[in-house]
Amino acid sequence: MFDEYEFYRGLLLAWFVLAAGAFFLLLVKTAPYGRFFRPGWGPGIGCRLGWMLIESPALFVFAMLFLLGGRFDPVSIAFCALWSIHYGYRSFIYPARIRSRKRMALFVLLSGIAFSCTNGYLQARYLFTISMPYSADWLTGPRFLIGLVLFATGWAMNLWSDNALRKLRATDSREYAIPRGGLFEWVSCPNYLGEIIEWTGWALLTWSLPGLAFAFWTAANLVPRALAYHRWYRKHFTDYPKGRKAIIPGVL
Repeated sequence: MFDEYEFYRGLLLAWFVLAAGAFFLLLVKTAPYGRFFRPGWGPGIGCRLGWMLIESPALFVFAMLFLLGGRFDPVSIAFCALWSIHYGYRSFIYPARIRSRKRMALFVLLSGIAFSCTNGYLQARYLFTISMPYSADWLTGPRFLIGLVLFATGWAMNLWSDNALRKLRATDSREYAIPRGGLFEWVSCPNYLGEIIEWTGWALLTWSLPGLAFAFWTAANLVPRALAYHRWYRKHFTDYPKGRKAIIPGVL
């Protein structure tokens, strides 16, 4: 007989292990999308369509499990609202605003869809079914409030960085240019730093192992990619700021 709780525990453990493996793999092999797109990983998909197809399953899976879980208390609604704010933007607004005509490999698309479905399941099933219900005073507790500040800060950093890169692409005659100003004076990829901060906040405000797994996955995926971007900038622009780091100001 199928035991979902045993399945869930096994999947969650595997999720941590897969994140660690992905980190080391991505350090030596940059995922083939955007400026790093290359043949050999399946047909190329337009980035606009690709990002919509990758991100939207996380939104729909989470919403479906929220409704099926039957927990419509203030804390559950808050969790669902925060998730929906992020993934509503990433699923529909961000893809519509992409100016780049670069492509992503089919392998990346399928891997991203699998990730979104699995992660959406792990997060929502725990929060709305497996965990003990959160009491209403959780929303005024330090873990939720500090986590919320981190989540909002990371989300704002991500949004600001996306807007800055979009404006750069619109005004510069070259295909790529050096991003300057604001957070870009500190790191090459403040959008990635923002996303890591955001999901670290999620892990704290939900105080859950699935939340921690998502934060771990985010860092495992984005730290190697930020390093790849940083190397690319330094290779293609001789005047690239020498003091700028890849993703952690003054450190990495």
